[in-house]
Amino acid sequence: MLGKPVYKQTRLTVEHILRELGTGMSLDDLLDNDPNLKPEHVQAALQYAAELAATG
Repeated sequence: MLGKPVYKQTRLTVEHILRELGTGMSLDDLLDNDPNLKPEHVQAALQYAAELAATG
């Protein structure tokens, strides 16, 4: 994943989750598309983005 943050024991990047949400994909659709993804992963992605925005 070339140094991008990923969820442990998955190949999902935080960037992918944020991009999908940014295109309007619902949380339910996002979770349905990947059985390894959990709501807490999405919450962590949003928190990560908030931290980057605050320090950016």
